[in-house]
Amino acid sequence: MNKNSLKNIATEVINLEIDALRILKKSINKSFDKAVNTIVNCQSKIILCGVGKSGLIAAKIASTLSSVGSPAFSLSANDCLHGDLGSITKKDILILISNSGKSEEIIPIIKFANRNKIKLIGIVSKKNSFLYKGSDIKILLPEVRESGLGVVPTSSTSIQLAIGDALAVAALKKKQFSKYDFSRLHPGGNLGKQLKTVGDIMVTGARVPFISESKNMREAIKTISKKKLGVVIVRNKSKITTGIITDGNIRKLKQKNIDFQKTLAKNVMTKNPIKITADSLAVKALRIMNEKKITSLCVINGKNSNKTTGLIHIHHILETNIE
Repeated sequence: MNKNSLKNIATEVINLEIDALRILKKSINKSFDKAVNTIVNCQSKIILCGVGKSGLIAAKIASTLSSVGSPAFSLSANDCLHGDLGSITKKDILILISNSGKSEEIIPIIKFANRNKIKLIGIVSKKNSFLYKGSDIKILLPEVRESGLGVVPTSSTSIQLAIGDALAVAALKKKQFSKYDFSRLHPGGNLGKQLKTVGDIMVTGARVPFISESKNMREAIKTISKKKLGVVIVRNKSKITTGIITDGNIRKLKQKNIDFQKTLAKNVMTKNPIKITADSLAVKALRIMNEKKITSLCVINGKNSNKTTGLIHIHHILETNIE
């Protein structure tokens, strides 16, 4: 078998799966809507189950649902026959996945769900199957051509995976699950880092270098040295932020031999410092710092707020390996 033959086989497999996905797209109906609404309104667990390859797909879909705020886990159909049915309660939602819907392993599970009034979503390709008939919500997948002797689960598992992804993303949007919510569930890895917010890594409270605008520059230098952030935020009597003083400002004053004891902070500060909201992504803060060639941003709670609640320094961002 030459290389071109292998390439042709790969192309044929991929084309069959693309065709299957096109057919799937046309088959989406109101049952999909019902399934999404059921998932979104679930007050307990979402349990996915399947046999063989469908069981592996069930595990992947469960993982995706959990990652977007719909707590889910998968059960082996075989294990369910030996005690794991006890982990399913009446408040749960059971999603059974099977191409044929007739596997011997899933029949007792379907009976258990029906007997105990557990909401059952069936994802199946055979309308005359036990799973289709026993499901409360029936997602009928199209029958598609398989690759490899025409029987190896390939196209059928591709559309199972796709419908699972579609359910998860639709539920995400229905629940208005945000990037911030996503970042909370993905604290590790590069994805989690890129989704960290300013509020996740900024300094707050006593760690923020504040000074009154009526204080002299000697006091400002003491504060900068003590807080070790290279800046001091200047405020008026009402705690409104009026400016910022940096190490750079101080170096310029030293070159002019200015008397720090007699010079007030409000006469040195840079007015209207650049601000960012706490719910902004840290990567946005880094971009602003790079564009403005500065090292710190005042953090506020609302876009129109003049009161600083925190400070984010470029070192805070770099320490989290955000790029």
